[in-house]
Amino acid sequence: MEKKLLQKPINVVKIVLFGPESTGKTTLANQLAYHYQTVWAPEYARTYLQKKWNNKRQVCEHKDLMPIAIGQMKLENKLAKRADKLLICDTDLLETKVYSEEYYDGIVDPAIESAAEKNEYDLYLLTYIDIPWKLDSIRDRPGQREDMFNAFENALKKYNRPYILLKGGEEERFKEAVKSIDEVLAKKQDLFNYSQSENIEVKRKSFFRKFFNFGD
Repeated sequence: MEKKLLQKPINVVKIVLFGPESTGKTTLANQLAYHYQTVWAPEYARTYLQKKWNNKRQVCEHKDLMPIAIGQMKLENKLAKRADKLLICDTDLLETKVYSEEYYDGIVDPAIESAAEKNEYDLYLLTYIDIPWKLDSIRDRPGQREDMFNAFENALKKYNRPYILLKGGEEERFKEAVKSIDEVLAKKQDLFNYSQSENIEVKRKSFFRKFFNFGD
């Protein structure tokens, strides 16, 4: 089971948007991916839980966390192979662990906890709660935003994860994030670049051979 929760090795920089609900994580992830011309891994939990709500009018339960965690890592590992030097992650398993602790009396599946500790990221962007709360069908606890924020920051400190705190409006957050990401990228060498990889050329040649019935 834990194998499905672990990262597959690949030499790309991984950045995590980290923090409570409705703090601008998805918006920033999208902006950063566009800026760096790469891909970003969305939050699988939103798709999973929205489908559950739409079909059954049921909210998240503790038993949902394992399939959410597996789905998230499957998505991350898949998109890492399509990244150009940098993968933006809208969440990670440490975030899943925090939610499990806060919502389910401190109970965390041991496999999720173990994988959350083992998976590594180059930088966490911790988003503050100074963005107005936006209600939707799967968000809750608008009155406990500060408590949730503290839980997220405490997790980063507990596991000694590299992070910066993002406050202010979208433009201010974006500029600060880019500055920090650029510093990380400057220290890396020989990063995987999907757009320049042999995969692209192989697929291009395969397409032309099939389409035009070319031989080797």
